[in-house]
Amino acid sequence: MQISFKTIAIIGKYMNPSALLQMRAELIALAQHLQQQGLQVYVETNTAQHAKLDDFSSIDLEQIGEKVDLAIVMGGDGTMLSVARSLLEADVPLVGINRGRFGFLTDLRTEDMLLAIDRILAGEYAIEPRMLLTAQVIRNGEVLYSGCALNDVVVKSDLRLIELEVKIDDQFVYRQRADGLILSTPTGTTAYALSSGGPILHPKLEAISLVPICPHTLSNRPIAVPSASKIELLMVQFDEAQLSFDGQQQVALTCGDRVLVQRAERTISLLHPSEYCYFDMLRIKLNWG
Repeated sequence: MQISFKTIAIIGKYMNPSALLQMRAELIALAQHLQQQGLQVYVETNTAQHAKLDDFSSIDLEQIGEKVDLAIVMGGDGTMLSVARSLLEADVPLVGINRGRFGFLTDLRTEDMLLAIDRILAGEYAIEPRMLLTAQVIRNGEVLYSGCALNDVVVKSDLRLIELEVKIDDQFVYRQRADGLILSTPTGTTAYALSSGGPILHPKLEAISLVPICPHTLSNRPIAVPSASKIELLMVQFDEAQLSFDGQQQVALTCGDRVLVQRAERTISLLHPSEYCYFDMLRIKLNWG
């Protein structure tokens, strides 16, 4: 069997100690299986600590890009989102083993993960690049915060309506009042954007969707724009609002802030078994007939 990757990192739900203990047996089985094939195996530091995996070499998340050819993520979509953002500059492909609820991004099952991983290591896989978004918060002419998201960048309030103005490529689009606005990659269209009535975009589409959250004007509908678009949000009026990245990082906004959103220069690569089909995944996850 020809191995495509020589050095592999295993990452569990590294911010959830109790979940890591529950998946300890699977993590050990995976690490030992890879070692038996002569591969160099690292376990992410928090994963190793909380799951008590003392028999394996550990590695900090920030070092994975320097030493690793492939990262295997065992957890849910939230774990994969966090890892993808952390490794954006590393150019390390990711494989996901689902220990969450939905598993849109972590598509391998634990019960047959070893066989699926063996096939991927043998070169029987499909590479799927996924685009990300970057966003900057501009306040008084200065960059207050910047970040990236694999799923979505969201402006939202949990209290009252937000009034904001939207421009795309310096062209005025609309001023809207709503609970918020979701700016989503194709990957993120099966997440928060879907539950807010947005369209599902195939990952190969080069597009960004804008999905209002409970708009005050019912004719304000989701739209999709080219991925090269530069989107500017002007925060006009609200009591309280936040900008979030994949629902995991939040920044408080004030009136007058500008949020600039565009496609990230780099992509991340997901590896799937060669027989993977996006539409099969949708049918299973969304219970289509």
